[in-house]
This record gives sequence, structure tokens and C-alpha cells, in this order.
Amino acid sequence: MGKLSILKEFWDFLKVRKKWWLTPIVLVLLLLGALIVFTQGSALSPFIYTLF
Repeated sequence: MGKLSILKEFWDFLKVRKKWWLTPIVLVLLLLGALIVFTQGSALSPFIYTLF
């Protein structure tokens, strides 16, 4: 219930406040976070860390 309620509350915030410009920013941050988590400890990690 915790994670789903946060997502639902964020979605309601976007709808009510008309802050649609936040959506791409949040998606990019989530994708970068997932990229770092999934490549941690793999052979790709030295190449990804050089990007930052």
C-alpha cells in the first residue's frame, strides 16, 4: 500500500495542479536510478560511471 499510495498521490497532484512538465523529469530520474541499480557489479559499470 505504501508505494502504490505514493504513486497515486503523485498522479493526483499532477492532475490537480497541472504540473505535467514534472513527468519527464521524474521518468528520466527513475530510468537513471534503474540503470545504476541494474548495472551495479556488472562489466558495464566502469563505462556508465564515466558518463557522470
